[in-house]
Amino acid sequence: MTTLCRDCLTHVDFDATACPECGASRLVSHDELPTLTIAHIDCDAFYAAVEKRDNPALCDQPVIVGHAGGRGVVTTACYVARRYGPRSAMPMFKALKLCPQAVVIAPDMAKYKRVSAQIRAIFREATPVIEPVSLDEAYLDLAGDIRRAPRMPAVVLANIAARVEKEVGLTVSIGLSYNKFLAKLASDLDKPRGYAVIGRAEAEDFLATLPVRRIAGIGAATTRRMADQGIETVADLQALSEQELVARYGRFGRRLASLVRGEDNRAVTPHRQAKSISAETTFARDLRDREELSATLRRLCDRVAARLQGSGLAGQTVVLKLKTSDFQILTRNRRLASPTQKAEVIYDHANLALRDETDGRAFRLIGVGVGDLGPPEQADPPDLFGQAG
Repeated sequence: MTTLCRDCLTHVDFDATACPECGASRLVSHDELPTLTIAHIDCDAFYAAVEKRDNPALCDQPVIVGHAGGRGVVTTACYVARRYGPRSAMPMFKALKLCPQAVVIAPDMAKYKRVSAQIRAIFREATPVIEPVSLDEAYLDLAGDIRRAPRMPAVVLANIAARVEKEVGLTVSIGLSYNKFLAKLASDLDKPRGYAVIGRAEAEDFLATLPVRRIAGIGAATTRRMADQGIETVADLQALSEQELVARYGRFGRRLASLVRGEDNRAVTPHRQAKSISAETTFARDLRDREELSATLRRLCDRVAARLQGSGLAGQTVVLKLKTSDFQILTRNRRLASPTQKAEVIYDHANLALRDETDGRAFRLIGVGVGDLGPPEQADPPDLFGQAG
């Protein structure tokens, strides 16, 4: 058993209840601590924490970052606010019903990007292999032939957390494991200001206790489908063979067979190519009229095409996204005969999908995206230009 003190960074080769060096009780103990190298670091309630840092008068207040008004949603709720029920992505009107005393602050993305850059600079001093997931979270590979710091990864991570707290004024939670999937799960176990470890020895047993929705890729619809089949925990999935999982869930079933046993061979990749480029908008009032929806869709297609061209990419799948007045999300995909960068082509296909959905229902959001991205050399051959299938 190796025990690490998160305060003074002392580590010893035995279990302990207090640090033998400084007496602190913030300890991490695990048999595999010296050998685990994949980490997920997540800032605690990032946007709200930045606002509280910059305005200490808000320290004990419930703070919600997001746009107020009938169409606003919660971007981040601080931990004080979460006690009352508000959560990220919740409609603002619902959050304020749960916590009417909350202080609502409009997001300042430029400021959050600056703070994120400060934190990543600290990461880079430890390792060059960083995979950002968003402004407030990232994976780090701290393998011996990669990391810049000579100390074992667990110590390096504790030092990163201490530096972020001292130099940036924010706290982070750390998950350490032997792959990305488990590192991400671990970082959620002990928030805020947490440090959790999942090793090989206990991974499968640990996963067995979780509800299926904790597995990456299982959303609300799949959770309901699994519940109808009598599957509620990961243990229920572990009881099925890979063949059975593939038969039930298609290609995802094969990945599921690996995840539920703690297997994930994805590398930490510093420069990930975008999987899709998209744009969306939330309406000030619900829209039913097809022409109004189509006009908005056209403007969004122009934005997506400009981003494709600016990024030197083309895509072969057009995705229409709609959110109904009762918050149901609909996505419709249309595969193109060849990749495109053209707003006209994106619009033609997305608009055909829109026509199938405008049956009198009211929509609060519309979006369009292009996936299956790649180089533009084969995009928009003249004989296919403008044809929608």
